[in-house]
Amino acid sequence: MRFVNPIVFVNDIAVAKAFYADVVGLDVIEDHGDFVLFSGHFALHAGDALIRTVWGSQHSAEPGPFGRGNLLLYFEDDDIDACFLRLKDRVRLIHPVRRQAWGQRVFRFHDPDGHAVEIGEPLK
Repeated sequence: MRFVNPIVFVNDIAVAKAFYADVVGLDVIEDHGDFVLFSGHFALHAGDALIRTVWGSQHSAEPGPFGRGNLLLYFEDDDIDACFLRLKDRVRLIHPVRRQAWGQRVFRFHDPDGHAVEIGEPLK
């Protein structure tokens, strides 16, 4: 057995796909409409369709909002300062670049569904 990738539930697959492709800068590897796989094994799925697929039509939960502050999507960039300058005006910032207790510099923001996203510099 091996872990393949997380699949993030989103309200609007087109908006989420555009955000991660155009704003964050990930490459789309596969696009199946309700499911999009990006470089780095990161995937999005239209939440309402995935809820029906996984739990069936009997599932009574509303499909969103999905980002509820209990998941952090982590990415790295070799030039954290340039990445921050490129993204800061295009995202809903949680905080600018900060040095963490373990020495790594990161910044965090929300995606269109409210998921927390962290961009960190690689630890040496």
